[in-house]
Amino acid sequence: MLGGSRCVLRECNFHQFSTTRTTTIFTIASPPTSNSSFKNLRNKNSSSTCCLSNKVSDFGVNCVQPKSSDTRSSLLYQSLSQSGTDEEPPSERLPILAGGIVALGKFDALHIGHRELAIQAAKRGIPFLLSFVGMADVLGWEPRAPIVAECDRKRILSTWAPYCGNVIPRELQIDFSNVRYLTPRQFVEKLSKELGVRGVVTGENYRFGYRAAGDASDLVKLCEEYGLEAYIINSVMDNNQISGALNSCDGKERGQVSSTRVRYALDKGDMKYVSELLGRNHRLVLMMEDQQKFTSESNRLSAPKSCLLNLAPKEGLYENCSVLNDKNVIPCRVIVDTPDIHLECYEVANFSCITALDLKILGIDFGSPQS
Repeated sequence: MLGGSRCVLRECNFHQFSTTRTTTIFTIASPPTSNSSFKNLRNKNSSSTCCLSNKVSDFGVNCVQPKSSDTRSSLLYQSLSQSGTDEEPPSERLPILAGGIVALGKFDALHIGHRELAIQAAKRGIPFLLSFVGMADVLGWEPRAPIVAECDRKRILSTWAPYCGNVIPRELQIDFSNVRYLTPRQFVEKLSKELGVRGVVTGENYRFGYRAAGDASDLVKLCEEYGLEAYIINSVMDNNQISGALNSCDGKERGQVSSTRVRYALDKGDMKYVSELLGRNHRLVLMMEDQQKFTSESNRLSAPKSCLLNLAPKEGLYENCSVLNDKNVIPCRVIVDTPDIHLECYEVANFSCITALDLKILGIDFGSPQS
């Protein structure tokens, strides 16, 4: 048992984009019936990001509060119900993974490759996304802003439901420090015996276990041994020529859609490319609690970048952006410069609608440039 493991199970509810790809599914083992920030930003805003309330729905962005102190299970506890509350007793919440199909990956960008994993998991059972948190801290990686704001993940996953048989994939996050030294065999054993999953879905390049000792073929063999179904799918490939240079500078790049490519496109300010990789428009989320940091005049709202909860595109002017006001889309443009981000509404009346609201967070969608 993994005493003291921190797991967050998020139930999440999506917007359709079509993508052409070829996916190969290898059903390896079918068992009998299964039983059952960017450190500165993170340190500054981690508590307020998820603790504004149990649920904040301003501008369509949901924010939930995980209970990191809950250790009622050695490996798993569920921190919220479908409604975003925590009213169900633990005994009713913990078995929810039993018999589920778990997609394995990092899921930091929630791009179309990640969505494909969720789709394939949903075809075979209740879909879950399993990833690890705290890897950067443990491995000493340079902190960097997330592509997706933590409090926006639930909204994004909800847009995947139409692809997943109208089932909303749920997220399971495990503290990396508690599984770092597991061998590939021990990892699969935990999936089988502690989480009680029925099967796993992952991409052909997936590696797991201490020092990434296991690959997809090892996963297949171990799943068969432990009575789990295993589905290995082809990578979703990126045909955009702009990113060809990535293949030579990153050994993991083989032309597949990846979070690295999303960061590359954001760094270039190519929002059309970003939208293609994500299968949606990129949403930038600002923390609005400290109104003293914001300035407004005429039709412009300005905020320091310290208020951002996720990664902004490179400095420049971006037309065809929008925010939501009571489910109405307010078109705007966004200017990103070195210290600040500026939102300009095309009409003063629309700007007044935004500034009049008592917002905790503000979501800005970056649309593709109009041709």
